[in-house]
Amino acid sequence: MPALDPDLKKAIVRMPVAEKDKLLLRLVTKDPILTERLQFELVEHGETIDERRTIIRQFIDRTARLKQDSAGWVMMDMRAISGYISRHLKVTKDKYGEAELMLYMLNTFFDHHLDLLRHHNSRTDKAAEYIAKRTDQVLKKVSKLDPDYHIEFAGDINKLLQRVHHNAPAHYARQLDLPREWTL
Repeated sequence: MPALDPDLKKAIVRMPVAEKDKLLLRLVTKDPILTERLQFELVEHGETIDERRTIIRQFIDRTARLKQDSAGWVMMDMRAISGYISRHLKVTKDKYGEAELMLYMLNTFFDHHLDLLRHHNSRTDKAAEYIAKRTDQVLKKVSKLDPDYHIEFAGDINKLLQRVHHNAPAHYARQLDLPREWTL
């Protein structure tokens, strides 16, 4: 986005408060993520972060329980959930929650769809690549968090790495040089 012209900035600052408020409200409604973020910060005072995580976890559980007939459908479901997790991050700035929810999603889909993700072939290739890349992202996101949190993630990360290295994503895990075990 281009920067505002300095003269325009000065003119906006000089506008009457009531007129600025009307314009601000009109602009805020045009950006749904900004609207949700303001709701979270100003109305909820940032106190609903656990409830928001729980809603996404419930959505992950419901979606993972759906009976899929191919790894492609599983991948599409994971991509949809990833969008909700990204929106959660944009609204709440919850980096811990983002890593936790991504890890939960990957492990939950392995729990429910291991039969579709077991062998690497042409039908599982895209899903296998997606899972390996998401695993790599989770590892990077967790390593950026405060080291005190690492112990909370260790068990679930090692469970995921075990699954990634022994099922369809193994080829991509080797390409991405994913560790076989995550150590603190």
